[in-house]
Amino acid sequence: MSDTRYIFVTGGVTSSLGKGIVASSLAKLLQSRGYSVTIQKLDPYINVDPGTLNPYEHGECFVTEDGAETDLDLGHYERFLNEPTSQANNVTTGRIYQSVISKERRGDYLGKTVQIIPHITDEIKRRIKILGSKKKYDIVITEIGGTVGDIESLPYVESVRQLKRELGSKAVVIHLTLVPYLAATGELKTKPTQHSVKLLLEAGVQPDILVLRTEHEIDASVRGKVALFCNVDLDAVVQSVNVPTIYEVPLKMHAENLDTTVLKKLGLEINEEIDLSSWNKFLERLKNPKQTVTIGLVGKYVELHDAYKSIAEALVHAGAENHCTVKIEWIHSETIKTENVQEKLSNLDGIIVAPGFGHRGMNGKILAAQFARENNIPYLGICLGMQVAVIEFARNVLHLEDADSSEMNPKTPFPVIDLMEHQKGITDYGGTMRLGAYECRIIEKDSHVCKAYNKLTVHERHRHRYEFNDSFREQFINAGMIPTGINPDTDLVEIVEIPSHKWFVGVQFHPEYRSTVLNPHPLFVDFIKNSLVKEKNG
Repeated sequence: MSDTRYIFVTGGVTSSLGKGIVASSLAKLLQSRGYSVTIQKLDPYINVDPGTLNPYEHGECFVTEDGAETDLDLGHYERFLNEPTSQANNVTTGRIYQSVISKERRGDYLGKTVQIIPHITDEIKRRIKILGSKKKYDIVITEIGGTVGDIESLPYVESVRQLKRELGSKAVVIHLTLVPYLAATGELKTKPTQHSVKLLLEAGVQPDILVLRTEHEIDASVRGKVALFCNVDLDAVVQSVNVPTIYEVPLKMHAENLDTTVLKKLGLEINEEIDLSSWNKFLERLKNPKQTVTIGLVGKYVELHDAYKSIAEALVHAGAENHCTVKIEWIHSETIKTENVQEKLSNLDGIIVAPGFGHRGMNGKILAAQFARENNIPYLGICLGMQVAVIEFARNVLHLEDADSSEMNPKTPFPVIDLMEHQKGITDYGGTMRLGAYECRIIEKDSHVCKAYNKLTVHERHRHRYEFNDSFREQFINAGMIPTGINPDTDLVEIVEIPSHKWFVGVQFHPEYRSTVLNPHPLFVDFIKNSLVKEKNG
């Protein structure tokens, strides 16, 4: 741990400036120079994790290999670094306080008054350092959620102040801030950045590097002004201009010498050779598509695209792999009715029904699955998207009237989706959830999923409570919906397909969580490949 370097990324002026993308981009550059890097996110909200947060509140809940429900920024970390994250990579104020209060109840503090300083800040520092001690990383990047000046962020900023003092040259603070452009005067204004840095200074933290988010190029005079008034070196003032895709940000940061500036300040060797060849090949394919495919993403949170961030990015990766642009049509499931389903979905090359909890928008999702099945349109149902495909098939092919999920209708006579017996007595809301990576065995060698994966055993991440009801399995097989993937330990159905269909796959897991820039997920790649194939008589 003594050799591990730490980089802290804070944000100022406003939220949503892209701290996660800048942190991920820097990590990618350092990784490309041969350093082992990981990133963690410290979130200042009091929820223990985002698992119970409405997606409208916080966007997508990202699930790690070890089953942690985490902030969506961890998805960016994985997509850029091509490395899995874990529970240790996401820490919330709720988890910090939970840990400290548990220790207090056990008597660990020997009767002392428990306070924010030192007890809360010590726990924050312990969580920051744990990644450096658990596994040998050369560099740990820690993104502090929120905006400097927020009451919620104060303990984290204080922890950074203490760690900077303790670690000396082994720690660097990068402050991401906004330089707005005033059209009326035609000027870039640095005052918000100065005030933001002033807030950091008042908390005892001097930033080492400033990353300036801007819609216009920042000239030398503006850089000099910021360097002078914020006490940073001129070469440590970095601009981050808007780009067409987030995947260009590493190249922009490299052009601004962010990686070399960081390495100098950390006292690490600068290897002149940086290998971004695979990344550049991906960007080349992304920027030079040969065709376009239109995919309907049917969900109930489509107003906030971040609610389905990993799916959207997995489609970008799969599109680049297939040398095509994926145009996403965001379709609110509540707007799909029997009378308008043809109008809403007939122009699509492929349909994804997205995951979700609760009954709102279910009928629209079922209609989307039916339309894809009956019109031979490639279909990918993810989690609840698989379950609605099963319900639709039961109702319209098996003629099991009122077939449903017992989540939506506990009194359904045909619970084709149900809680398993061992789950039914559990009352704790999280106790019945299947979370994290589980093995799935592909049992049909001629299936679409077997051709996509090109192997018979895979590991995929789950986040769900209800399952395919095995007592109906034979009926489905006899009617043409085949279980093609099962969990070898429980025999639970993980994947269903309709072999007579062009490409109709439902998966109980979340393949989008495992898609990265350098390893696009094979199911998304195959789904897009089949969506590109037009019917000969079409």
